[in-house]
Order: sequence, then structure tokens, then C-alpha cells
Amino acid sequence: MFQWLRKRQKPDQIKNLPQLIANLKTSGDFLHFKSEQTGMPYFIYYFKTLVNEQELSEKILAPMVKNKVSSLKEVKDTVPIPGIILTDDLSDICEKVMIGYLILRFNENSNECALIPSPTDISRKVSQPEVEFTVVGSKESFVESLDKNLHLIRKRLPVHELKAYEITIGKLTHTKVAVLYLDGITNQENIQIVKDRLKGIHVDQVVDNSVIMQLITDNKNSPFPQLVDTERPDRAASVLCEGKIVILSEGSPQALLGPTTFIEFFSAFEDYFVNWIIASTARLIRIFAVLFSILVTPLYVATLTYHYELIPSDLLSTLVSSRQQIPLPPILEAIFLELSIELLREAGARLPTKVGQTIGIVGGIVIGTASVEAGLTSNVLLIIVALAALASFTTPVYRMGNTIRLIRFPFLLFAHLWGLLGVVLCFCFLLIHLLRLKSLGKPFLEPIYPLRVKDLKDALIRLPNKFQTKRPIQLQTESTVRFEKDKNEFHE
Repeated sequence: MFQWLRKRQKPDQIKNLPQLIANLKTSGDFLHFKSEQTGMPYFIYYFKTLVNEQELSEKILAPMVKNKVSSLKEVKDTVPIPGIILTDDLSDICEKVMIGYLILRFNENSNECALIPSPTDISRKVSQPEVEFTVVGSKESFVESLDKNLHLIRKRLPVHELKAYEITIGKLTHTKVAVLYLDGITNQENIQIVKDRLKGIHVDQVVDNSVIMQLITDNKNSPFPQLVDTERPDRAASVLCEGKIVILSEGSPQALLGPTTFIEFFSAFEDYFVNWIIASTARLIRIFAVLFSILVTPLYVATLTYHYELIPSDLLSTLVSSRQQIPLPPILEAIFLELSIELLREAGARLPTKVGQTIGIVGGIVIGTASVEAGLTSNVLLIIVALAALASFTTPVYRMGNTIRLIRFPFLLFAHLWGLLGVVLCFCFLLIHLLRLKSLGKPFLEPIYPLRVKDLKDALIRLPNKFQTKRPIQLQTESTVRFEKDKNEFHE
């Protein structure tokens, strides 16, 4: 803030506290008043939108009047609020007043003053998760307050090994960011990588963790998210125990988790609350659903364009009859339906909740039925596209779901140009890209590549807890043992 003031005025214009206060008075929410209720007149300045005025009256002014304070030292000894600062540093004064401190001084012409913390707390209460809702498990989610989010994690990990490294990012927003890790477990190299990348951020504003994710990822041009974002404090606490790092920021209701892997984006946290057989089945279904969502429409286009001989005769007659009145080639037919689905999805997401649900349901039925009756699309493709859209919703992490929706279109183009060979070629390009990706310097496709057999116990499937005695090899944690298997065995 002080640097910003210096840009607006010449450096020699703000030399003392009276000039700084005169500049702050140009803002409509900056209050100032003089009082003579104590032994000596004093002056108070603060932003009414940042200071708790009830606390100002009860905990600051009342003790001062009662004890008739007449100096800054007496203010610090009398007012029952910790963290009072006596200073004449202009940059420190400006920084503190912008985060909820009030300025108190006895001499209008002096730079020396008392900075008294009295910030107001205007934030929403802890509520249920909206994106990662689970039937079983905790019903608490992160909020926009960094302190509250730290409390939610420390409540679940009440150990002194949990460390929080804080840094301020953003030339204008001065956003507080906290890097959480477990000392003695988390790999120090990973911690240093995160710290260095956060220190290397030089932007004017950081309003959400999403901005930080884009700035510290290894490949900024990849459509794939390379860090997991979560709104669940229980999930954040769980990955900390594994040896991962959690990034929280002021004003953001999500936490960033890393390093992460491609498989982790298809693992719901509810998988750890249910039987391992059910959890493993659900994971396999999600992975199959994603492959189905990406490939089924391109395979339809490739088959009808180049490879009629691969279609069974009974099914071929059905496809031919459904396309007799269709004037468009398969590629245009598929793109029309895919874009229609995306438009409905985007409209439903941007409109108010109740209206959005109506648009999604009614719009899908009306457009789908009308397009078939008008002869623009076949009913077979309509079913395929609807199933592909439904399958894409099974991805537990929203950002990965967006990526899955995007990469269908290159597959469609390759299928139209070269048929099944084009689908295979596009899949190879996708695989090469994934093999090159990293998350905080760690391979993105672990434990599949490089192959970590021991880490496969919690990848495509989740084995019982008795096999989860070691932390993932890919994290290279300082302490690899989670618990001793023999002590958790039940003996009849």
C-alpha cells in the first residue's frame, strides 16, 4: 500500500505520518476523530470497513477512559489486546492499517503512534462441501478465511510436526499464502520447490488458489491440472499424512495438494470410507467411463466414415436406417451434438441454480428430440453422445472433468481425417504428453510410469488397509512407514 501511495505522489510528498493520514482521508471509509476523555487528548484513525467498532468501544476506548492514559506506553500496558505495536515507521503503519489495525497517537505532529489490532471478521461459516460432497465422511469444507482453514486442518492433525510456512504474494492484493507440511515426513526437496516457486511469483493480484496453481505448475500450457484442488479439510489432512504438501491462501475456499499423479484425479476421497472391494470397483468404473467418454464418439465417426466392414450386419442395418434422412456427414453430426451438450452444460453452470437445472433437463430433451425429428442427427448418435456426457461426470475432480471434455474434439478431428489410425495416433500424442508431464518435479504418470509396483496398491484399485503400511515411494518421504502391520491384525 505504501509503495502504491508513493507511485501516486512524488517520493518527497509523503515524509511523515500527518501527510500519510491526509492521503488516507481521501477515502470515504477512513474515519478519524479526536477525544479528550482521558488525561490527554488523543487521535484515532482507522478504516471502518476493516475494524471491529464494537471491540474498539469496549476493549480499547473504555479501558483508556477508565485509566486516563496519557502516553503510548500506557496504552500498551492498559488496553487488553495482544499485538499492540509502538512505531514511527510509515511503511509499517500503512501496511497494518490496511489489515484492520487502528492508529492512535497523542501528538498530531509526530510520527510515533500505537497500532492496535482490531480486525473485523466478515466471512461465511463452515458449511457442507458443494463440489466434493460425500454420503459418508465429514461434512465440513474450507471457507475464505486462511485462519479458519488452518484451524480445520490443525483440528485433524494436532501434532507439533505440522508446520506452516507463510508468504505474502501480490503487489496489490498482499494475499497471505500458507504452505503446510509434516516435518520429519515430507520430502525437503518438495518443500523447497514449492517455496521457491511461490517466491518467484511477481504479479499484481492473487485472488484465489486457482491463480497460484497456474503460476507454479510445471507445464503451464498443458490442459491437464498438475495439482489437485480440494474443498475438504479431511482430504487435506490425509494427504499431509502421506507426505504431500498443502497450499492455502487467504480468500480461497480450496486447498492445493501436491505432488499429485494422473490416477489420483479419478480417486474420490469417499473411497477410503467404504469397503475396499466397493472402492476398487468404483475406481475401475470411473476409469472406464473416462475412456468411454473420450473414445466412443470418435470411434463412431471413424467407423461410419472409413470402416463399415467392422460393423456387424445386424447393427449396420440399424445405423443405415437411422442415417437415411441425415444430410450431414458423421463428423458434422457429432460436432453439432457435442457442441449442443457443451452449450447446455455451460448455460446450466452460469445461470442461477434452479433455472440452470431446468435449462439442463428441458433443453436436453427438447434439443435432442427436435434434432432427431428434423433429420439433423441420428438417434443412435444422440444416445452415444448422451452416454459420453454422462460418463464424463463420473470424474471426482472438476478440473479434470473439464480436460476430458476438451480432448474429445482433437480425437474427433483425427478420427475424421484418418479413421481408426487417427484415433490411435491421437492417443499416442496424448500418451506422450502425459509421459512428459510432471507435478512439482515428479512424473505425472506414477506409479504406472515409471512403474512402482508397491504403489499400485492404491492406484487403479485400493487394497485393504493392512497392505497400506508404507507411504508412496514416489513422494520419497523421510519416514516411509505409516504403521506396523502386525499391531493392526485381529486375532480370534
